Amino acid sequence: MGNITWMISYTERLDFTLVGIFSQSQHPALLCLVIFVVFLMALSGNIILICLIYSDAHLHTPMYFFISQLSFMDMMYISVTVPKMLMDQITGVNKISVPECGIQMFLYVTLAGSEFFLLASMAYDRYTAICHPLHYPVLMNHRVCLFLASGCWFLGSVDGFLFTPITMTFPFCRSREIHHFFCEVPAVLKLSCSDTSLYEIFMYLCCVLMLLIPVTIISGSYYFILLTIHRMNSAEGRKKAFTTCSSHMTVKDMMVSVFYTILTPVLNPLIYSLRNKDVMGALNKMLNVGIAFQESIK
Repeated sequence: MGNITWMISYTERLDFTLVGIFSQSQHPALLCLVIFVVFLMALSGNIILICLIYSDAHLHTPMYFFISQLSFMDMMYISVTVPKMLMDQITGVNKISVPECGIQMFLYVTLAGSEFFLLASMAYDRYTAICHPLHYPVLMNHRVCLFLASGCWFLGSVDGFLFTPITMTFPFCRSREIHHFFCEVPAVLKLSCSDTSLYEIFMYLCCVLMLLIPVTIISGSYYFILLTIHRMNSAEGRKKAFTTCSSHMTVKDMMVSVFYTILTPVLNPLIYSLRNKDVMGALNKMLNVGIAFQESIK
């Protein structure tokens, strides 16, 4: 019994403490409520969008396939950090074990990398649709879409498998307090008593490379899209081309936002649905079916 108690006590001393954002707030309860509401909005918005895409045959296209993947990533992205943060505030226990910290770090890094590459795939999809409309069904068939989506997940997981084990093997002999609301790599590295400068340079170069590839694809795709639109003689054709790209370009601007972790999963379904006639039509159809079902019961 004494050995078990000692092991539990020793394990607790190894746990990290997440300082979080509530300790610096004058109204932590209000902030907790706001974040909880935003979390529910993100989950419900993305779930509705995924259900609409898979329930309506008109939305079974490559563009909406990638949007559904983005919504799924956003749901996982916000679920990795926010529930733990809210539970810590409610229970007053800000501890996170080393394995839990590693899992959270891996999922966060994987999802962040995957989402960057998915946005690049979405840009390529719009490029083929506008610049090569006649070959679009062949260039973006279902097999190609699955291959691109799988590639995004794989490349994102490479980041996770690369950074997480290395980061978590550093000795942490300083304070166990992580001055962040989740286990992010730079925040955890600050606790290490070893020299992490070479690893930080390596990590920086890898991040630049992983970011440069999607940015190059996105920039190149929209460069050729703008050239194609400029050459269009029809004003209606230009308007339609801009409409298909505008929502995707809006998300790029949000990537630099400091609120990316929490707010982007809320805004993405709004951007991709409220400004899209096909999605709104599918939503109206679903609502009409629900109303008709209720009336038939009565």
